[in-house]
Amino acid sequence: MKLKTLALALSLLSISDAALAVDGLVEKTRQAQKSEQVHQKVREAGFQQTEAEIRAQWDALLAKRKKLNEETDRLSDTFSQNEKSLAQLEESLRLESGSLGELFGVVRQTAKDLAIEMDTSVTAADRQQHASVVQDIVDAKALPSLKQLRGLWQGMNEQIQASSEVRQVSVSYINGEGYESELEAYRLGSFGLVGNQGYLAWNGERKVATPYLKQPDNAPMMSQMASLSESGIQMAVVDPSRGKMLEQLAHTPTFMERLSQGGVVGKIILGLLAVGAVIALYRGGKLFWIRQQIKAQLKQPEQPGNNPLGRVLGVYDKEQNRSVEALELRLLEAIVDEQQGLERGLSMLKLLAALAPMLGLLGTVTGMIETFQVITQFGNGDPKVMAGGISMALVTTVLGLVSAMPLLLAHNLLSTQADAIRNILEKQGISLVAAEAEKSGSPA
Repeated sequence: MKLKTLALALSLLSISDAALAVDGLVEKTRQAQKSEQVHQKVREAGFQQTEAEIRAQWDALLAKRKKLNEETDRLSDTFSQNEKSLAQLEESLRLESGSLGELFGVVRQTAKDLAIEMDTSVTAADRQQHASVVQDIVDAKALPSLKQLRGLWQGMNEQIQASSEVRQVSVSYINGEGYESELEAYRLGSFGLVGNQGYLAWNGERKVATPYLKQPDNAPMMSQMASLSESGIQMAVVDPSRGKMLEQLAHTPTFMERLSQGGVVGKIILGLLAVGAVIALYRGGKLFWIRQQIKAQLKQPEQPGNNPLGRVLGVYDKEQNRSVEALELRLLEAIVDEQQGLERGLSMLKLLAALAPMLGLLGTVTGMIETFQVITQFGNGDPKVMAGGISMALVTTVLGLVSAMPLLLAHNLLSTQADAIRNILEKQGISLVAAEAEKSGSPA
């Protein structure tokens, strides 16, 4: 009985503890629901405020769009009205201007030509007072004003007057080393500048003067121009092309530069020509002296001298007891010996005359090979790259021909002189043989 009572008491105690736990859990759940409701209300309030702001921005954008559409419509109407007004004004300008449009084209083209003249001519060194007015006319999009037209006329008149002046000016000068300085020079109209060393090249873009690489032989100097100005006589040799011919003068090679373009082959040809010239001069002088000796010997045949004819006559006088055939052979031997002396060096002249054009042909082939090598490496777009090989080819050909012609002429002249002397010796020998034959055939 007591055990049942104890068990019942324990059962009631556990039930009361479980009820207390359930009541605590329910209370926590209610508090969490209240907290969640508060949080939801705060979020709903935030959403409502954001919705209000977005709606306000939407309304503002709609109002702005409406305003922009109204502005666009207004500007479109204004643009259409301006187009109509512009078309009416252009038509009015066309009717009122008439032929002034063509006049503006002529004036503008004239101004362009004058501006180019001012930029490139040497008159820019001291005559540029109206350059700004001329440039304004060139850049203008409307009809020029009377002031601009007057400035254009004054600029043209200024250039005309400047083209007839010999005037001392101060210009910026850049020497060959690149140093810039102020230099006093004389301006020859619009044709050129003359300095201490002769003509000066004018750079219109940079407004500086530079020296030419080569001066002509009769180039005026500044001292000569000063004396001309003091005497009042304004005469000087000018370049009518305004420096173009002087620039080309620098590209024209001298005689020595032309010879150097022949290269090694050209030097060999010149060496052969020099050797041939020495031989020709020496043999020519020798033959001339022999002819003079023979002429003198012909006047005194009884006194044989030290000359070809004297030695032939000496053979006749050397032996008295001889037959006609022996005398003829002895004289022929003497004439052959003298002929070898007369023709000494002529075969070398003939060889040099034949060798010179062959060397010229060799130089031509060598130059063309060099040209083809350059074309292989750099192409044929720039002729200056191929100029070296072509120059060598042409110069050696010319040198070969020029060397061969005087050598051939000298060989022909000297051969003629030698043949003439040999004919004299043969005639004298034949006359001696004839005299000996007559003597041996006469009675004792």
